[in-house]
Amino acid sequence: MLYSKIFGKTQKETKKYEAKNQELLTKAGFIDQLASGIYTLLPLGKRVLTKIENIIRQEMEKIGAQEIEMPLLHPKILWEKTQRWDSVDVLFKTKSQYHQEYALAPTHEETVTPLMKKILKSGKDLPIALYHITKKFRDEPRPKSGILRGREFGMKDLYSFHKDKDDLHQYYQKVIDAYLNVFYRCGLKEIKITEASGGSFTKKFSHEFNVLTNAGEVDLIYCNSCSFAQNEEVATKKQNDPCPKCQTPLKKGKAIEVGNIFDLETRFSQAFDLKFIDDDGQEKYVVMGCYGIGTTRLIGAIVEVYHDEKGIIWPEEVSPYQVHLVGLNLNERKIKEKCYNYYQRLNKEGIEVLFDDRENVSSGEKLVDSDLIGIPYRLVISKKTKENVEVKKREENKSKIVSLEEAIKLFKK
Repeated sequence: MLYSKIFGKTQKETKKYEAKNQELLTKAGFIDQLASGIYTLLPLGKRVLTKIENIIRQEMEKIGAQEIEMPLLHPKILWEKTQRWDSVDVLFKTKSQYHQEYALAPTHEETVTPLMKKILKSGKDLPIALYHITKKFRDEPRPKSGILRGREFGMKDLYSFHKDKDDLHQYYQKVIDAYLNVFYRCGLKEIKITEASGGSFTKKFSHEFNVLTNAGEVDLIYCNSCSFAQNEEVATKKQNDPCPKCQTPLKKGKAIEVGNIFDLETRFSQAFDLKFIDDDGQEKYVVMGCYGIGTTRLIGAIVEVYHDEKGIIWPEEVSPYQVHLVGLNLNERKIKEKCYNYYQRLNKEGIEVLFDDRENVSSGEKLVDSDLIGIPYRLVISKKTKENVEVKKREENKSKIVSLEEAIKLFKK
């Protein structure tokens, strides 16, 4: 992609932002705020989101989940059946000109359960796992923390249906492993799994996936030496207590919740009379599980964890491009030709390249913009590099001069 043609460039404004993710994503040209808690993803931001969604799809496929797409407009009667029309305080409600009332989906138990009731023919069909990746809406009283907490946001929902609790718990563990794979591939390697209250979505306990960062809204009691962690709201331990697993003194810290899973039991299958006939001919309610990942929230969490004073530092698998090609001295014909030839060669090799081809921008400004955008590798072509190229990893201070062939081998690793 030629940077001169991209929709949404870097910004030099010094406006104060509430959250670092909002500041950097806005200044680097990834998002634009339409209103409080409502954002447009610009081309660079959309590419990051697509990378995250594709990682999720790959990990969901590994655990046998099938992708569907459900409506975002829910008839009021469905939410009345579950007694949540008046109990979910963040529910957006709207009325059509024909006086029907609807909810804008904050979650999809009210649609996936009646869908399963229509399609499930036999207990032999269980277990079934369905997921979708879509927008969600929550009428937050005060959206904050940039794209971490908005009124409209991206979400991956997975719903599983089982004959009994044992089968659910086996699948529940598979989802935990799949989620850890998703977050690891997104660059979030220090994930703490905590037990927390299900809130208005379920009265049962749930588990949250949290990434430690000072920008977080969740308070954790956790162990630095093992996997033990608790949400402070339901914690049985406190800071400096010995860890119940390894006896290391516990710490307290803030974290961003990036995913959650719920054991729904038969809460929604009872509301919609979703049953099956077991092997003994007995009618039983289907046992359900629910599993969510905030996709746009993940973008914000990654930026909160991976940035420095210069800008964003994207993990390789979710970066909008692999390589940021920066052409300096483009007023000289030979250098300009070399830049375009190398750009075409990289594309032919299947390497994703953002090429800063701007001719009336200073070298210093181009390098500053490259650091702000945060693509993992910067490749500079200038008078200094002659027939070679200058390669630098975003998180490192030193660069090196190598041949284009050596650079291609490096990128393909």
